[in-house]
Amino acid sequence: MKQILPVADGAMVRRYAWSVARRHRRRLTALIALHALATAAGLIAPWLIGGLVERVERGTATTATVNQVVLLIALFLLAQAVLVRSAGVVSGHLGEAALAEIREEFVDRSLALPLPTVERAGTGDLLTRSSRDVGTLREAVRHAAPEILIGFIIVALTLVALVLVSPLLAVCAVAGAPVLLVGTRWYLRRAPAGYLRENAAYAEINEGLAATVDGARTVEALGLGARRRARADADCAASYDAERYTMGLRMVWYSCLEVGHLLPVLVTLAFGGFAYTQGWVSLAQVTAATLYTQSLILPLNRILDWLDRLQIGAAG
Repeated sequence: MKQILPVADGAMVRRYAWSVARRHRRRLTALIALHALATAAGLIAPWLIGGLVERVERGTATTATVNQVVLLIALFLLAQAVLVRSAGVVSGHLGEAALAEIREEFVDRSLALPLPTVERAGTGDLLTRSSRDVGTLREAVRHAAPEILIGFIIVALTLVALVLVSPLLAVCAVAGAPVLLVGTRWYLRRAPAGYLRENAAYAEINEGLAATVDGARTVEALGLGARRRARADADCAASYDAERYTMGLRMVWYSCLEVGHLLPVLVTLAFGGFAYTQGWVSLAQVTAATLYTQSLILPLNRILDWLDRLQIGAAG
């Protein structure tokens, strides 16, 4: 395979990402604050529902009590929606500003490349980086990085709420952590190289197609059509193998994620029921803890799903 342009290592990518974050720290701080407030507003509902369930069990709940709880839940959910909307606007501005800077730097560095360097690597590599890689990087900057940050905020605050409700039941929430950690570690050790291989394969396809189109008359005059088609078939086969490898990684990883998401909910329900019969926890604590544990599924899915897309963006 033809020598391609240099690729940044993990340390260089992290340094560059940190420099972008520092340049936009005000918007980033506002984004974190808004999502923290939105998460706090959303965590009130399970606590209110848990208290209502316990009142119903004791027979002390009235219609007025139920109406009051429903009204409070509606108000907090409305506040959460407003905060999430505001955070989305800030996130969009942050992503577009950062992406604009990255694009400008890409153009400046591309134009500064010595012509012999580009010729040795081939125009296909540069075309791939200016099209496919910039596109995947756009997805990472505008969505993946903010979504992962938001997911961590939600998970952290939800775990704090779980501990406040019941430290005993909070332990159940991490029942799936070993599966998630082992599966994610396995995936992250293999994914970066796999996505770099995908990018290199795309560069070979673009290089072959560009050379064939640019020299179409020469190819026809010298009867090289069969050779160029064979080159295109080989490049497509290499790209297919590269994408099949990364898809296989995701299949294994997603299976681990499914188990890791469902296990904490099942353990919380089973152990919570046992603990309630033993008088260790109240029905309100079991209800709230179960709802909190279930609410962890969405942000964890958000983190891990966007983590996969962030690997593609990092490779770009």
